[in-house]
Amino acid sequence: MNVMRPAEGKETSATQSAYKALREKILTGELPAGKKLKIEQLRAMLDTGASPVREALSLLTSDMLVERLDQRGFRAAPASLANFQEILSLRCVMEDMALRQSIACASKEWEEQLVLAHHWMKRVSREQDTAKFEAAHKAFHMALLCNAESPILMRYCDQLYDLNIRYRYLAAEGTNYQERDVPAEHEEILDAALAGDADAASNALIHHYRATGDYLAGPLKAL
Repeated sequence: MNVMRPAEGKETSATQSAYKALREKILTGELPAGKKLKIEQLRAMLDTGASPVREALSLLTSDMLVERLDQRGFRAAPASLANFQEILSLRCVMEDMALRQSIACASKEWEEQLVLAHHWMKRVSREQDTAKFEAAHKAFHMALLCNAESPILMRYCDQLYDLNIRYRYLAAEGTNYQERDVPAEHEEILDAALAGDADAASNALIHHYRATGDYLAGPLKAL
């Protein structure tokens, strides 16, 4: 039986901590898109060793949140209108597929999970605690899809959601974005899914995403 030695466990824990911290900073824009990520600066920021930081950056390249520069280290993945539009297009296609599968396999357990995820999202205010809202918001959107019997598809949907978060943080800063009735959009998606109406649920979900896309088109042209 393979037993992890204490040193190995400590190193793994340090890498995971660095990964989670850097991932959050990139997603929220604290480490801006395109920023050069220097090992020494990051290890000082996180109060950890160079090895965990380097390993965390390598993991983040697999998440497409970090880019490896030939012989020049790493940088946070750039942001652009073209990149956002590609992410949006892929999300619409893949989540349409996953949502339809999820509804087709509807069960009492899935419906209860979906209602509960929506309930917790409604209880969290973005203005009061952005991090908690983002976690609850993702939980609701993933709950919509989680009944699909396609693990690979779900993995891609999860990854695309995270790639989109940096752009949603940008949108959340604008007053025009706040003028949307986003809770009503979520209610419409939820109601259609619970009613088993795959067409209505998919149309509402894609409208929800494209409304954000339309708002972001203007600001992102400046990137």
